[in-house]
Amino acid sequence: MLKFLKGVVAGSGAGLKDLPYNIGEPYSSAWGSWTHSRGTSKDDGSPVSIFSLSGSNAQDGHLAAGRNGVKRLRTVRHPNILSFLHSTEAETLDGSSTKVTIYIVTEPVMPLSEKIKELGLEGTQRDEYYAWGLHQIAKAVSFLNNDCKLVHGNVCLASVVVTQTLDWKLHAFDVLSEFDGQSEAATGPLLQYEWLVGSQYKPMELLKSDWAAIRKSPPWAIDSWGLGCLIYELFSGMRLGKTEELRNTASIPKSLLPDYQRLLSSMPSRRLNTSKLIENSEYFQNKLVDTIHFMDILNLKDSVEKDTFFRKLPNLAEQLPRQIVLKKLLPMLASALEFGSAAAPALTALLKMASWLSAEDFSAKVLPTIVKLFASNDRAIRVGLLQHIDQYGESLSAQIVDEQVYTHVATGFSDTSAFLRELTLKSMLILAPKLSQRTISGSLLKYLSKLQVDEEPAIRTNTTILLGNIASYLNEGTRKRVLINAFTVRALRDTFSPARGAGVMALCATSSYYDITEIATRILPNVVVLTIDPDSDVRSKAFQAVDQFLQIVKQYHEKTNAGDTTGSSMGISSIPGNASLLGWAMSSLTLKSKPSEQAPLAPANSSAPLASASSNDSSVMDTATPTLIHVSSATDFSDQAVPASPTSTDGWGELENGIHEEHESDKDGWDDIEPLEEPKPPSALANIQAAQKRPVSQPKPQVPSRPKIPPKVSKDEDDDLWGSIAAPAPKTASKPLNVKTAGAVDDDDPWAAIAAPPPTTRAKPLSAGRGRGAKPAAPKLGAQRINRTSSSGM
Repeated sequence: MLKFLKGVVAGSGAGLKDLPYNIGEPYSSAWGSWTHSRGTSKDDGSPVSIFSLSGSNAQDGHLAAGRNGVKRLRTVRHPNILSFLHSTEAETLDGSSTKVTIYIVTEPVMPLSEKIKELGLEGTQRDEYYAWGLHQIAKAVSFLNNDCKLVHGNVCLASVVVTQTLDWKLHAFDVLSEFDGQSEAATGPLLQYEWLVGSQYKPMELLKSDWAAIRKSPPWAIDSWGLGCLIYELFSGMRLGKTEELRNTASIPKSLLPDYQRLLSSMPSRRLNTSKLIENSEYFQNKLVDTIHFMDILNLKDSVEKDTFFRKLPNLAEQLPRQIVLKKLLPMLASALEFGSAAAPALTALLKMASWLSAEDFSAKVLPTIVKLFASNDRAIRVGLLQHIDQYGESLSAQIVDEQVYTHVATGFSDTSAFLRELTLKSMLILAPKLSQRTISGSLLKYLSKLQVDEEPAIRTNTTILLGNIASYLNEGTRKRVLINAFTVRALRDTFSPARGAGVMALCATSSYYDITEIATRILPNVVVLTIDPDSDVRSKAFQAVDQFLQIVKQYHEKTNAGDTTGSSMGISSIPGNASLLGWAMSSLTLKSKPSEQAPLAPANSSAPLASASSNDSSVMDTATPTLIHVSSATDFSDQAVPASPTSTDGWGELENGIHEEHESDKDGWDDIEPLEEPKPPSALANIQAAQKRPVSQPKPQVPSRPKIPPKVSKDEDDDLWGSIAAPAPKTASKPLNVKTAGAVDDDDPWAAIAAPPPTTRAKPLSAGRGRGAKPAAPKLGAQRINRTSSSGM
């Protein structure tokens, strides 16, 4: 039974072999006869501190006091008292005698005297740190004296240790005793082990062993004296040699001197209670103590107090001791954000403090918190994360971004706040390179396709910029179906002039990804239109782009003439426009920080002149496109060009739900934001009249090539469209125009008029078999054209 009780008091282990910790190097100092060593856990390698005390036999007085310290440390719990983890007592044979050793395992700490030397603080920062540490020890002593009615008996520099977060904690409980003025046995351990306390730390009543006076004194009398000794050792920078040295107050701060003198009063009853020291001392009222105290009781503060505090914290942190900020404030701030007690402005302070960490410490201490914050439903937190993503984005691994971060960030693409949508878009400049191809193709491009038709012009512009920047991270197939469609059909036709300019620059910067056929048939026709853009900046960029792409075509022409046809894709890494895209994108993203900043530009680019220019653009584009199709049907070169740039299966249109089926007949499949204004009658009339004046004689071998048009419109739609044009011969020159404008918007083909020669007689309604001899009536477009072309009677 006694052996069992001894095991309970001494610890949970039966010997050193059962100690689940490894003992490392000892520190140079420790309290009393104890040895303070570093240590690690055998399970996970986490750091600990191991205190050991040896004696020649089990009845050694040091061991008896040590067992009392183990028992007290195990049972007394307080934030400012050393945390107990494990203890054991081991017996070893030392020659002919038995050696008994007590082991106490605690949280990892360092002796205060060594930590002070390591920090090397001076001036105001040193005083602030000392004030905070003394504040913690005073709270621990007050807890023992006033709440637990216990007397520590030996408060001094050696009985204080410092944690990894630079907190001060009280230990050395070997002499700890209950205090009861009515019981003579109340000071038993103190009476038994008071010889362990150095005479220089003893107040006069304890030095004289006047136990009657001690019992009549308040419970804090002995420990208040000890706290005064600690203050002296702390500010003098040396161990207390004798009691008389306490009279030397030259090193004591003036704001602390009155309290210091009251702590060391010669009359026990007049000594200052440590609880009063905490409440009243002017010395503890400084920025560091106030900041940490606010963080400790953060949950009790209202939202206004939190906002005010966290907005001041970034500047305040620069004035506080750097080591304390990084090791104490930063973990507290991260924890408060992670568990929701901190407001969104705290994120700015967190990232500023984190910028002072090394890359390894940043990844270990801050990144896990940031990743968890991305899942927050607080919009202000999400805005803060996106605004500062450049500070930590590079530290995020590709796996974390793809699996944990992106899914939460992507919700901002469809947020009702335009500001959050734009911040989400800008963040992709850093996150997109870390995404997998599956995520880019299956998710990101869908969101970007929708943002290209966003109601905010700045967002549309930045989407084009982003696509130009992340083009290198797309695979070849994705680039072919996305880039040209995104830049030509949408960006170049945007009503917002900076968006058109961004489209031109994006085309130039990604020119190495287009083959020669795409450049000649899809890019140049669209860019040339912008050389007459109302905006001078767009015109300048358009001329540069035309020169750049014509240079590529000329290089291809020269290679072809030289017999080198090995590749139709031209790289232009030497062209300045391609090399400067990143800088352009960054400046554009910086200038357009908020969509509201673009408001002044919108009216100037959405006025009546722009509308007419857009109409002219549409007219020119509609005129140019059928011309290319006609050449395609007449030459063998086009047989290779048509499959090179598919129109109805470009993929980018499929990724975006905003493209309607009636636009499938458009060459690029991206005509959803093109102004749908009818072309001006004089311009269209001039085009049709010019076409009709040309001699048209289409030989029969060309007829089979016309069916290459149906991939752009359905078969029935094609028959109806051409039937309405071919049947009635126009009475006046304005008739074809009326027919054209009545047709579908998808096929504005003014060149369709040249399918029939200038009429020589009044055309009558189309009837079955007219002018076709014995051939049966065929409503097909091709059949009608053959007869009308070859018949001389029409």
